Amino acid sequence: MKAKHQRLTLLILAIAAVLAAVLLAMSAIRDQASFFYAPADIVRKGLPLDKAVRIGGMVEEGSVRLAGDGVTMDFIVGDETDATIPVRYKGIVPDLFKEGSGVVAEGRFQPGGLFVADEILAKHDENYMPPKLAGERHKTESLK
Repeated sequence: MKAKHQRLTLLILAIAAVLAAVLLAMSAIRDQASFFYAPADIVRKGLPLDKAVRIGGMVEEGSVRLAGDGVTMDFIVGDETDATIPVRYKGIVPDLFKEGSGVVAEGRFQPGGLFVADEILAKHDENYMPPKLAGERHKTESLK
């Protein structure tokens, strides 16, 4: 085999290896992707069972219930529609988690419609300021 043909063969093999690596990486990313669903999406599309997903919305007022073990919490996530998602989470929730605030939960749906969360992310509005800074700002404004 001539040197020219050897280089061509190596180049084709290298391109095939890079293409295979890219396809494997894309497959792994697709399998690990966590999609975001709002309560209205669940009503419209149905429950995505056996899939790690993210749900998001507002924690409904009066829906937070703490179980007797002190770490298991049940609450309801809603949106601007009438659709709601019952959520169960076992763990310590973030400081910003409260009724009436935004929340994103990662986990899986159970066949009965209950969402069992592995992680809770609390959201704040665009005007959020840490309590320490808010207190200092209030002091500064009152001195003016």
